[in-house]
Amino acid sequence: MLLLNRILPLLLYALYPILLLCLFFQQDDRFLRVLLTPGISFVLLSVFRDRFNAPRPYEALDIDPLIHKNTKGHSFPSRHVFSVSVIACAFWHVCPPAGIVLMLCAVLTAVIRVLGGVHFPRDVLAGLAIGILSGIIGFVLL
Repeated sequence: MLLLNRILPLLLYALYPILLLCLFFQQDDRFLRVLLTPGISFVLLSVFRDRFNAPRPYEALDIDPLIHKNTKGHSFPSRHVFSVSVIACAFWHVCPPAGIVLMLCAVLTAVIRVLGGVHFPRDVLAGLAIGILSGIIGFVLL
């Protein structure tokens, strides 16, 4: 579980710039949308999360998390799950089969973050929902 907690987000964080480079060098019209949708969404989510500043399970419940973290607060919504899900939406926009696989990685990341004791279920569900909603707005409605 600890290995997947590190590998899954890193995988998507590594694949995203590759996707951007491919779109850029192919002069694909989707480049700006794939760049700006996750970027703007990430900034907005980070501002909200910083102001909301919800405690983490290991703070509120006095538990020893499986995933070691020194962070206090900033639990809601899960930025890991949000980031992975909005990047998965970007891939879905360009290559739906890859997006589906990466969205499954987002769901698995959500489960791992809860089982690891660093997020409450509401944190990861909100991160997943906001990531998907950002993808729908950025890649479907705009």
